[in-house]
Amino acid sequence: MVTSKSRRHYVVLATIVVAVAALVFFWNWNWFIPIVETQASAALGRKVTIGQLHVSLGRIIVVSADNIVVANPDAFPQEAPFAQIDTLKVGADVMAFVRNRSIVLPRIAVFRPTVTATQLANGRANWDFSLPATKPGQTATASPQIGDLQITDGHAHIVSPKLKTDMTLTIGTTPIQDNQEGRLQIEAAGTYAGQKITGHFVGGTLLSLRDAQTPYPVDLHVSNGATHVDLVGSVQDPIKFAGANLKLDFAGPDMSLLYPLTGVPIPQTPPFHVTGALNVAGHTIKFQNFAGQVGSSDLEGEINVTPGADRPLVEANLQSRRVDLTDLGGFIGSTPGRRDTPGETAAQRKETAQAEASPKLIPDTPINIPKLRAADVRLKYRGTHIEGRSIPFDNIVVDLDITDGNITLKPLNFAVGTGEITSDIALSPLDKGMHATAQIDFRRVDLSRLMAATHVFHGAGVIGGSANITTTGASLAQMLGDGNGGVRLFMTGGDLSALLIDISGLEFGNALLSALGIPQEATLRCFIGDLALNHGILQTKVLALDTSESDVHGTGDINLARETIDYTLRTQATHFTIGTLPTPIDITGTFKNPSIRPEALPLAARAGAAIGLGILFPPLALLPTIQLGLGDHNDCERFLRSH
Repeated sequence: MVTSKSRRHYVVLATIVVAVAALVFFWNWNWFIPIVETQASAALGRKVTIGQLHVSLGRIIVVSADNIVVANPDAFPQEAPFAQIDTLKVGADVMAFVRNRSIVLPRIAVFRPTVTATQLANGRANWDFSLPATKPGQTATASPQIGDLQITDGHAHIVSPKLKTDMTLTIGTTPIQDNQEGRLQIEAAGTYAGQKITGHFVGGTLLSLRDAQTPYPVDLHVSNGATHVDLVGSVQDPIKFAGANLKLDFAGPDMSLLYPLTGVPIPQTPPFHVTGALNVAGHTIKFQNFAGQVGSSDLEGEINVTPGADRPLVEANLQSRRVDLTDLGGFIGSTPGRRDTPGETAAQRKETAQAEASPKLIPDTPINIPKLRAADVRLKYRGTHIEGRSIPFDNIVVDLDITDGNITLKPLNFAVGTGEITSDIALSPLDKGMHATAQIDFRRVDLSRLMAATHVFHGAGVIGGSANITTTGASLAQMLGDGNGGVRLFMTGGDLSALLIDISGLEFGNALLSALGIPQEATLRCFIGDLALNHGILQTKVLALDTSESDVHGTGDINLARETIDYTLRTQATHFTIGTLPTPIDITGTFKNPSIRPEALPLAARAGAAIGLGILFPPLALLPTIQLGLGDHNDCERFLRSH
C-alpha cells in the first residue's frame, strides 16, 4: 500500500528526473560565451567575441569555439579586426587536472586563422599587446602542457609604412603522419623595405620551439629585391638562443641592401656572394668562417652581432687576399666597382658609367648619419694585396670604430715596398654633416711599387711627407672643399717621364715634358711640394723639381671645392742660357680634364721670371720633415743645402 509520504517521494524523484532530462535536452553551451569573452578580453587587453561554443564531454574534454574575433585597439580602423578564427578546438585532460591540478592540452587545432597586422605612420602597431602583469605576491600561473598544435589555412597581412612593408603570409602545419607531428610552413609574398619579397620557410613543430633538448630544424629561403638569403640547419633551444648549426648563404647586387634585413649599416658595394656558418652564443649572433666575393675582391672572416639597449654592437674581423680599391668606393661615398665588375646589374653598370663620365672626381654623396648611429662597430680589416686603378699596394690595415655615430680610423695604413702610408682619421656627427680631422704620413714609400702596374716605370724612387686636414661637411667633397691644413710631399729618384705619363696619361705627360723643355729620359732627383690648405684651396708655398737636366718651380692654386687647377710651371736649365729658356706653361682646367698651354710672356719677361725664381727655393726648415719621410743623406737634402 502506497502511503502519502511515499507518494510525495515519487513525485520529487520524478520532478528531478524530468528537470535533469529537460536540462540535458535544452542545455546550450553558448550560455557561457559572455563569461569566456570577458575573461579573454581582459587577458588580451582588447575586445574578444565568440560566435558559437561547443563542448564534447569525456576523459578528454574538447572545447570548440567558432567565429572568434579579436578587435583592433581604438586608434585603428575597425573594418578589418586584428584577428579572426573560423574554428578553434582545444582538448583538455580532465584526469591530469584532478590528480595534480596541472593543465594538459593534448591537442589544439586552429582552422582558417586570419591576422591583419597594421602599423600606423606614427609607429604604433596593433600587434603591441598590453598584457596584465602579475600582481605583487600573486603566484604566476603555470604554463599549460600542449601536446600538438595544428594550423590549417592560416593567413596574415602585414602593413608597415615605417618599414615600407606590405606582405602576405600563408601559414600552416603539415598533417600528422606516422606519429610525427606536423611541421610549420610559411610562404611570404609582397613588398619589404620597398622591394619585392618572396620567402619559403619550413621548420619543426610550433611546440618544439620550447623543447630545449631537441634541435629545431630550419629551412629558410628569402628573396628581397635582388638579394637572396638561404639559411639551412638547426637551432638549439631557439627561445633562449642556446646554439645553432646553420649554414648562411647570401648574395645580391649591393650589401647596403642588407640593412633592412639585418639592421646593420653597410656602405654601398659591388655584387657579392658570401657563405658561412651562423651560430649563437649567449645573446651574440656569430657569422663564422665565412668566405666569398665582393666585386672583384675576396673576403673572409667572422662577424659578431650583440643586441644592445640602444643599438647593437657589431664586431668584425675580416681578411682579403686581394682587394680591388674600386670595390671599396662606397666607404668614401663614390660608386663602387667598375663597368666590367662581375655580376653587376644593368642599373649598376649605368651608375658606374655615369660616375666615370662625371666631370667631378671627388665623391659628393652625403654621409647618412642616422645609419651610422644604427649600430656600434668594431672592425679590423687586413688585406694582403690591394689593387687600384694602376696603383698596387702591398697590403692594407684598417681598425675602424663607430660609437654613437663617432668614427675613428686608427690606423688606416698601406704598405708600399719598404715604406708605408699611415693615417689617423676621426669624424664626429654634427647637426648637419660631420666634423673631421685627419693626419696622413708618407714614410719611405717605394715609388717603383706604386708604378709597377704600369709596366713602364724602370727607375727607383722614394716618397715621403705628410698631410693634415680639419674640416666639416656632409660629404667627402664638402669636407675637402672647406678644409684647412696642409700637404708636404717629397720625392727622390725616379724616371720623370714614366711618372708623368702614368699619373696624367701618355699625351698629357709627353706634352708637359716637351713644354717644360725636359728630355723624356730625364731623371727626377728631387721633388719638394709644400702647400697650405685654406678653406679648400691648396696654396703653393714651395713646389720644386730637381732633375738631371734642369730645375722646375711652380706657383698657383688648386681649388678642391671646384676641382680646378690654376698653376704655372717654369724651368731653369742647369746651365742657364736665355736663348734656350723654355716657355713657362700654365696648367688649368679640372681634375679630370686638365689642359696645358704656353704662358703668353715675351722673352725678356721670361728671363726676368727665371731670375726671380730664387725666392721659391724651399727653406731649410723643411729639412727635418724631409729626413723623416725619406731618411738621411737623400738627393732632396743635398738639393736643399745647395740652394
